[in-house]
Formats: sequence, C-alpha cells, structure tokens
Amino acid sequence: MIARRAAAGMLAPAVAAAEGPAGAPRPGALPLAGARRWLAGAFTLCSAARLVAYLPTLWAIQASADSSQHSLWTWGIWLLSNLTMAAWLCERAGGRPDRAALASAGNALMCLAAVALIAWHRW
Repeated sequence: MIARRAAAGMLAPAVAAAEGPAGAPRPGALPLAGARRWLAGAFTLCSAARLVAYLPTLWAIQASADSSQHSLWTWGIWLLSNLTMAAWLCERAGGRPDRAALASAGNALMCLAAVALIAWHRW
C-alpha cells in the first residue's frame, strides 16, 4: 500500500524508502508504525514542555508592565502557526483532536495570552 502511494507521489521519498519491494520492510529499517508513534510522542512531549516555557515571558511582561521588547507581530505569527498546526493535526486524525493537536492548541492559547498582555501594556 505504501509503495503504491509512494509511486503516485503521495508520500515523501524517505517514507517510501523505508519499505522494499511490494511494501516489505527493508532490513534494518525502523518499523513505520513505531517511528510514527515515537515521533508523535516526542512532538507531544516537546509541545507540552513549551506550555511551561511561556510562563516566564508572561510573568516578565506582567511584572514590568512594559511590553516594548516583545514583538506583537512575532507572537501573532506564532499564535497563527500553532492554531493551523492544531487544525492540521485534527484533520489528519480524522477530525478528532489527538494529544499532539491538543498540545498545539494549548501553545496557541499561551501565544494568545502573550499577544493580549503585549497589547494591554502597549496601549
């Protein structure tokens, strides 16, 4: 199945290269399902860690009441990037949010908090 999708140009060459003829795994290749689970877990873990990493910036902006060193444009782009990533992940999971999509949505909320704090203290 993967070999047919790769031939049709529907998969990245690296994914297609993980399988040999007729979809048989290449000797020594990481099983595709295992690799996907590992990558999804790593993405979710790193994204969840980012949720905590936003807090010092939010605290600093609020404590100083000065947002002049923080770019509203940059935080807005990060907000939109996280929102679109969450939406894309939901779409890839059949319309249901998985852990990775929820982590991206959480990151979008933290970016929204930063945008709101920056705007509040700027104007």
